[in-house]
Amino acid sequence: MFEGVIPALITPFNNDETQSLDFDGLRSCIEHVIRGGVHGLLACGSTGESATMSHQEHIHVVEETVSAASSRIPAIAGTGSNNTEEALMMTRAAKKCGADGVLLISPYYNKPNRSGLIKHYTKVAEIGLPVIVYNIPGRTGQNLPADLIIEMVKTIPNIVAVKEASGNIDQMMAIIKGTQDIERDYPFILSSGDDSLTLPVMSIGGAGVISVTANIEPKRVVKMYELFKKNDRIGAMKMHYELMELSKALFMDVNPVPVKRAAEIRGLIKSGGVRLPLDSLSETMTENLRAVLAKYD
Repeated sequence: MFEGVIPALITPFNNDETQSLDFDGLRSCIEHVIRGGVHGLLACGSTGESATMSHQEHIHVVEETVSAASSRIPAIAGTGSNNTEEALMMTRAAKKCGADGVLLISPYYNKPNRSGLIKHYTKVAEIGLPVIVYNIPGRTGQNLPADLIIEMVKTIPNIVAVKEASGNIDQMMAIIKGTQDIERDYPFILSSGDDSLTLPVMSIGGAGVISVTANIEPKRVVKMYELFKKNDRIGAMKMHYELMELSKALFMDVNPVPVKRAAEIRGLIKSGGVRLPLDSLSETMTENLRAVLAKYD
């Protein structure tokens, strides 16, 4: 269900005093990526600014995403927290909304030990939705090592995938090797959490990408994936390098500041504004971003 190109959707805000949710902009973004051929949607991840939304806003965005997907492609909800009870509450809400699965970031700031991590993921998985483990040590301050991922895959049936954003290819290979022979009803998959590593990760057995770049250029990211799946390695490599400049530009400042500005420049949303403590892209960076985007028009 979760293989392929899955954009980590931005959450557009209106340019008003409270920066209220822009549901028209959200639907515009969703239709754009679906027309581009993506294989799923992720709402309320890091790119979706879940950290600055209230619980009610978070739930509304998941509801809108599920509704806009209209069963055409899977809709995944980010429901992670460093508070297990909060993660449980948000996962139950996602299930009620009709989400097809959840992305669960490892608990940040409090840095639980191995036993705490396993108990955290076990409790959330008991709700019954498929769980994608999200390993992004740059945001959580704690890496989930390969042997821990493998242990959880062996013992928690609802864990179906990992979004790997550690940047550590050796670790990813260890996860793929250590999970490929585990007997389950469905194969466990590893997806890249970094656009720049999508093709390298697929070459070692990865199943795709949960992507920032696909918000802007879904057709090109999907084409790279499909070329690789058709064993056209040269074609996939050419597309990988074609996308490289854009992928780098979308991280010229902290995610999702550049990608939201890019969506505004492309006319997908009315405002690329972010909520504090994030701040808007500088004028110089914005002009650089415009120049890069022009190359993909």
